[in-house]
This record gives sequence, C-alpha cells and structure tokens, in this order.
Amino acid sequence: MNITKDIRYIGVNDHEVDLFEGMYDVPNGMAYNSYMIMDEKIAVMDTVDRNFGDEWLANLEAELAGRTPDYLVVHHMEPDHSANVKVFLDKYPAATVVSSVGAFNMMKNFFGTDYAERRIVVKEGSVLELGTHALTFVGAPMVHWPEVVMSYESTDKVLFSADGFGKFGALDVEEDWACEARRYYFGIVGKFGAQVQAVLKKAAALDIQIICPLHGPVLTEDLGTYINLYNTWSSYGVESDGVMIAYTSVYGNTKNAVEFLASELEAKGCPKVVVCDLAREDMAEAVEDAFRYGKLILATTTYNGEIFPFMREFIADLTERNYQNRKLAFIENGSWAPMAAKVMGKQFEGSKDIEVVATISIKGAVSEDNKTQLSELADIMK
Repeated sequence: MNITKDIRYIGVNDHEVDLFEGMYDVPNGMAYNSYMIMDEKIAVMDTVDRNFGDEWLANLEAELAGRTPDYLVVHHMEPDHSANVKVFLDKYPAATVVSSVGAFNMMKNFFGTDYAERRIVVKEGSVLELGTHALTFVGAPMVHWPEVVMSYESTDKVLFSADGFGKFGALDVEEDWACEARRYYFGIVGKFGAQVQAVLKKAAALDIQIICPLHGPVLTEDLGTYINLYNTWSSYGVESDGVMIAYTSVYGNTKNAVEFLASELEAKGCPKVVVCDLAREDMAEAVEDAFRYGKLILATTTYNGEIFPFMREFIADLTERNYQNRKLAFIENGSWAPMAAKVMGKQFEGSKDIEVVATISIKGAVSEDNKTQLSELADIMK
C-alpha cells in the first residue's frame, strides 16, 4: 500500500490474538504497522509482532524489489513492534539501526546486544537524511514507554507517531475509529496525559498532513478531529455530555435502584445515560465510558466489610489512570452496615478535582424514601 509516492505500508493484520497485552478483548484483531521510505537511502520504520515476522519480511521484500534497506528506525521497543529487530538486522547485515539511547538499552535486555557497532542514537531534534526525504525526531517519553521517539518527515509532512493515535482492530475490518481508539488510549496510554500534552504541543509546531501510527489506520483526512480528541483525552476533559452509571448487584436490589435512577435521568432530559453492569461488561469499555462523560454514579453493595470486587477493580482502573475533573455520586447498599460509600470515597482520595455531589444509602430493597433521593440525584446530575 502506497501512503505517498515514496512511503509504503508493510504492516500486518493479526486475527489470531484474543487478548491484546493479555487483558484487552480485541474481537476485530490488531494491526501491527510498519512503514518504509524509498529514497536514496531506504528507511524501514519498526517491525511487527514475533508471530508475523515471515509475513512482514515478505511484505518488505516485495516493496524493496531487489534493493537493500539502509536503516531500521525503532520508535518504540514494546515487543509487538520490536520483536523482529534482531531478525531484520541478521538478514540485512549492512543496515544501521536508529533509535533512542533508552531503546538501545532495552535491545540489550531483549536481544543480548545494543548494536554499538551499527547504530545511530537519536534524540529530540536529531535529523536522519535519506535524500529527498529527512526524518526529524521528536522525543515522546512515557507515551507510553520511556524510550519512545516519534519522527516527522517534512517532504510529505508525515508524523510517525509510535503508539500515539493508535487503536484496537485490524485494518481489514471496518469500524468506528473513535470508539476503539478511545478504549485503546484510556486502557494503555491514559495514565500519561501530561506526557501526551507535551507531545501535542510539539506537534502543533509541525505541518502534519498524514499520521502513521503503530496500530490502527493511517490518518489522512480531518486530522483536527483526531488531534482535538487526543487533546481532550490527555487533558482529562469531558468529551460528551451525559452520565454514566456503573454498578454491581448481588440480588437485584441495587440494580433496581440503578434502573429507577436511569429512567429518572432520561425523563428529566439528560442527553445521554450509559448504564454498565461491571460484572458483565468488558472492563476496558467501562473505563472508556467513565472518561468520556463528565458525571459518574457508582452503585454497589457492601461486601465483606468492603465493596464488591468488580467495583473495586473498576475504581482502581480509573484512579491509576489519573481520573479527574469529574462529578461523582455514590449509591451504597448494605442490609445491616452499609460501608460501600466510605470505601469508594477512600479510593478516590488521591484524585484531583473530584466532586462528590451526593451519597444515597439503601438497606436491602429500594424504599420510597430512596426513590425520592434518587429522583433528587437525577435533578443534580441530569
């Protein structure tokens, strides 16, 4: 696939993987993207997952058409992109590997060598001349590993963005970009919003016409939409107006409260109400929705003097990703000693700009007083 006259796509689609990184459900597979720039010097941009080395090398050789690559540029050392670095360098002994000092340290860990005799170490502002094309490197530490660099090709105005602007899903499947890019971002990159903001500031000084990420489609149109979404996500802003209700329920009483509250919110004109049963929904989907909307209601039972495990995991997933700038409300249920609201509140103690606007306590079934409280909560959160 030609991205421009001289920039080619040589990546692969993976429909064998069930859990990306061992935890993220990927029903539509994954893409491991790799690119090459054909010029006086040939630069190959990253490799692919170890299970697809042969397919990737076949793609590479087809595009080379008998020529020999001069450089392997490694933007990110995570094994889904770097597993075939040694394979490539063994196959092309005249090639030079180009990456950050941190990446070379990781290569020694992965491959037993840091390629000291055949490497170019780059940092912020370094330039790799290829002929008509040149790559200027942009430091992107902790987006989402410490060694990451991006690169900008100024002739065709292409940003090679490493895992930035990536998404779940193979490239031979049609699906909405934002949904799976959002789930990917908050699942994998979301903790590092400040670092993403720093890179976006650097990118704002570049004339970018094409974004080539290491996962997901090459972005060529309406780039402002993607960049604005990344700015919202990484600044922990509110993307969509609405309320998410996340709950766990043992015998159905807490679920009844949630269903009553959702109907009240809708009746009072709330633009969007998302209800999530944490025991049954994919946790990454739940995390994605919690960051998408500005208001979150958590409803759970007291369980062993604590909270139900799925709720504890959900809140931990939010807080470790720096969940902030949100309105919260708690609904707790406990037949004799409700403790859930206190426990949930404690989990958010280290979070910034979290406003808890209400706490409702249920003891067993939902009472008429509880319904009044839930209706009043709908007025607050609608």
